[in-house]
Order: sequence, then structure tokens, then C-alpha cells
Amino acid sequence: MLFSTTKSILLKNGASRDIPSLVSRLGGTKTLIVTDNGILNFGLLDSCLQAFKEEKKGGEVVIFSDVTPDPTEDNVSKAVEVAMAEGCDAVVGFGGGSSMDVAKVVAHLCHGDVSKNTVVGDYQGMYGVEQIGNARLPLIQVPTTAGTGSEVTPISILTNAAKLKQGIVSSTLLPDFAVLDGSLTVTVPATTTAHTGVDAMVHAIEAYTCRTKKNPLSDLLSLEALRILSGNIRTAVKNGANEDARGQMLYGSMLAGMAFANSPVGGVHALAYPLGGMFGVPHGMSCSLMLPPVMRYNSTETKCAEMYGGLGEVIFPELKEDLRGVGGERAANLVVENVEEMIEELGLPSKLSDFGVKETDLEMMASEAMKQTRLLPNNPRDISGGNAVGIYSSIL
Repeated sequence: MLFSTTKSILLKNGASRDIPSLVSRLGGTKTLIVTDNGILNFGLLDSCLQAFKEEKKGGEVVIFSDVTPDPTEDNVSKAVEVAMAEGCDAVVGFGGGSSMDVAKVVAHLCHGDVSKNTVVGDYQGMYGVEQIGNARLPLIQVPTTAGTGSEVTPISILTNAAKLKQGIVSSTLLPDFAVLDGSLTVTVPATTTAHTGVDAMVHAIEAYTCRTKKNPLSDLLSLEALRILSGNIRTAVKNGANEDARGQMLYGSMLAGMAFANSPVGGVHALAYPLGGMFGVPHGMSCSLMLPPVMRYNSTETKCAEMYGGLGEVIFPELKEDLRGVGGERAANLVVENVEEMIEELGLPSKLSDFGVKETDLEMMASEAMKQTRLLPNNPRDISGGNAVGIYSSIL
């Protein structure tokens, strides 16, 4: 078993003010902060930028704020151009998974040993597992949503010109520091808090049931992540100003990220990706839509049904006796029913038609899902194109 994760983690309210000193420790003198315009407009960067000015550590700052949801290869290329033109020697990803995913690739491509031998914009050879070298600039990741866990994963998901999501997976992309500051997430809207929180739960569920690389450390992290996330998601959604719940959601998301970075996600994510690429559905929302039907599909596998029953005792401790009383597929289905109720309670949609998906789209969606060859083998039950159409149809 090989288990890898981020080298150092800083978890406290106000931690974003420590970023300049962390950059300085890493030898950075001019930092590119990769973010999006929403982060700038909400003022989430203000405290960090003020710290750069006041403490006179970490040197100069350059901001790239043009990251889009489901970031594209072009997003990365533009950020690289800015970093190279400005002579940046450190990178901070500050935002949701999109900003952090872009920051990872920028830090790699801007390293001198890479930039002199790489044509910016030529990404095809980078996709897959360990297809890039081990050089990168110092990298710090700062999540402002609790969901992706990107701050502790060696994965960057980009959308190519054909609107297909592809992953660059390499230990090179693990950052030097993950900075978790719960105060940065208190202004996240309730709906975003809900679907990113469910996304984090999906990471833990799929890591625990992974067919290919399931391991004891990821199992422990998944269980603890689900205990924390399920215990705080309702409070974080209903009372966003609760910094304790917000911090716990960040912590749980990070644990889930550690888990799935080493025991990869499967069918939920594979079938969710076409919703983002074809219909612009936010990633967390796509995962919350696909979680119940994929779980129900997987529940016919005896071993997976048993695992779902065990996870249900963690997510819904009040059901422990009921789950142990029925066991097997019946227990798994009871867990799925309660997952559906939780998603409804959080105010999230449950039908593909809510996003303009029509029955005539399902074949194409299934075809796109089948291209996720990195993810599908991890699912506890084989999913064919026909199976995918059936799963989509069940929530149309």
C-alpha cells in the first residue's frame, strides 16, 4: 500500500493571514494567487493581501482571477502566461476546487525545468496517472468551500475543447501546505454549502467502496470524514455564520480528500461529469444528483450492500438498530432512502429535468460517462453504457 498526502496542514480560523510567512518559508519572493472574481468581489482575499503588506514577508503578489467553474485548459494557459511574464516563483490556489486545480498545473508548468521544454497549451500528454515530471514551484492551497478536498489530492480536473473532463494525476501536484480557514467559508451561500458538502460525502463513500485501491488508512479517513460531515452539514447550511460548523466541514472535506486521493472515486463521479460538461451543472450538484441512483444500482452487489449498511450507521447513527436488524441489500436501500431525504432536506434538486436534461440526451450522456476510464473500474459494480442510461433515466 502506498499512501500519499499533503506535507503540512494549517487548520485555524484566520489562518489565511499566515500565508505570507508560509511563502517566505518556502523561499518565494513573488507569488501568483490563482482565484476567481467572486472571491475578489466578496473580499475573501483582503485579509491575506493585507498580511502581505503588513508583515513584509513573502514578497510581491500577482493576482490571476479569471478561473471559471469547471476550469478549462485555456484557463491554465492564461494563468501560466501571467506567472511567466511576472516572474512568479510561488503559487497560491485560493478558492474552490477550480482555482486549486488550476494552481496545481500552473505551479508545475512554471517551474524552470518544465517551462523550457513544454509548449503551453499542449495538455494531452499530461492526462492520466503520473504522466508529468516531479518539478513544480512552491504551492499552497487555500479552500474557500468545503467539498472538493483538492488541497490534499494529487489530481487536477480540466475541461478540454471538446468539453470532456480529464484528470492529471501525479504526486507532484500535492501542495507544500494546505491552509484551512473556516472564517473564509461563512459567506458561502446555503445551496453551495449543501452541494459541496454532499460532494465531500461522496468522496468518502466512494473511497470506502472503491474496488481497486481500497485500503485501511482511506477507510479510517472516510469513516471519520462522514461522521464529521453528516454531523455538521445541516448546521452549516442553515446557520452559515457558525464558524465552528464551517471549520468542521472544511476538516471533514479534507479527510475525505485524503481518503479518495489514495482510494479513488468511481461511478458517481463518472456519471456526474457529463452533467457539468454538457449542461453546466456545478460539480457538487452533479454528484448530489447521481449519488442516490448509483448507490441503489451498486446495492445489488452483496459486498457493497454490506459496506453501505456500515456507512449508514456512521451517517445516520439513529438508524443503527434498524440497519443491523435487516442487513444486506435491504439495509443498503434504507441508507439510500435516507440519503435522498437528507438531500431533499438540504434543499437540493433530485431530477435531471431540473437542469434541462431530456430523454433524448441520455444516450450521449452515457457515452460521455463511458469515457471516464480512470474512474469506472473503481466502482464496486461494473457500469456499461446501457446501465448508465438506466441510472440516468431513474432520476430524469
